[in-house]
Amino acid sequence: MKQTPFHDIHLQLDAKMVEFAGFHMPIQYKGIISEHKRVRESVGVFDVTHMGEFEVHGSDAFSFVQKMTTNDVGKLEEGAVQYSTMCYEHGGIVDDLLVYHCGDYIQLVVNASNLAKDFAWLRDHLEGDVQLIDRSDETALLAVQGPRSADVLRKLTDLPVDEMKYYTFRSGQVAGIDCLVSRTGYTGELGFELYFKADPEPGRRMWEALFEAGAEFDIDAIGLGARDTLRLEAGFCLYGNEIDQTTLPVEAKLGWITKLGKGEFIGRDAIVKAKEAGLKRTLVGLTVEGRVVPRHGYEIAVDGAVCGRVTSGTKSPMLDKGIAMGYVPVEHSSEGSTVDIIIRNQPVPATVVKVPFIKKQ
Repeated sequence: MKQTPFHDIHLQLDAKMVEFAGFHMPIQYKGIISEHKRVRESVGVFDVTHMGEFEVHGSDAFSFVQKMTTNDVGKLEEGAVQYSTMCYEHGGIVDDLLVYHCGDYIQLVVNASNLAKDFAWLRDHLEGDVQLIDRSDETALLAVQGPRSADVLRKLTDLPVDEMKYYTFRSGQVAGIDCLVSRTGYTGELGFELYFKADPEPGRRMWEALFEAGAEFDIDAIGLGARDTLRLEAGFCLYGNEIDQTTLPVEAKLGWITKLGKGEFIGRDAIVKAKEAGLKRTLVGLTVEGRVVPRHGYEIAVDGAVCGRVTSGTKSPMLDKGIAMGYVPVEHSSEGSTVDIIIRNQPVPATVVKVPFIKKQ
């Protein structure tokens, strides 16, 4: 298994470590619920170095990414970030990713579990003056997330973190280390992601600086377990759960990043055809009352007939009830509609709700 530059720190903190996407990663430190609440209420730090980073260079780099992704790269300004997907010709999703406009090149940030597949997909479609470079092994990535995240970074950088808009980035120094600081995250909270050179020495220096600056806010290390419950409360899709090669972006409520009017891109024709024929299913949020907890893979039924499955489910630490996402027939997707989730062979009523489940002020 690969190790991130923070591996020794995780061990020193007695993290519960697991294999994830080929890396030895912390699933939790003090506990998923306490870590989840720390991010919602104050600030936490995630090691997400396992994510993949590709650079796309060359005079045709932007037109290449425009062809490969569903969002409109032509609308992206330098210093901005775009959420997007890549699709197969049949419209199913290769991966969801972030697109960074870095001036004369583009940085793509992809899911760790899809890194090799994504790079091969992009490489196999190269045309024109385009150079594709995998920087994943050279890049460390820490996410600083929570309502006090800007208070922490303000102590460590001259960058105007308070002025940074959502989905923008700046380059500069944090704790004396050269960084790309991105106003992004996977929690639904105010937060930042720090990209820098993947070496143990600057890694430890960055980690220690963040924790010293955040001590007054009870900053904590956060594992992948809480990362998953946080993203579910925020209603964010996870590849392999809500989205995969069998799902269209428009089925997954990702029509807002699927710009059918921008021109040709891989998968466009299939998505247009599916929309014209009428979508049969759509992704929804679901809540259940009581002590039962919906889980990934549980069947969803209407009038006794199975019509879908839960793609992600948990007991929300903030709402103290079961929440889930899953696909249901379009005719049963209206807010307030009721379906059944089959839990321990029993139908449990679930209400269709809008996501995010947690509404931030």
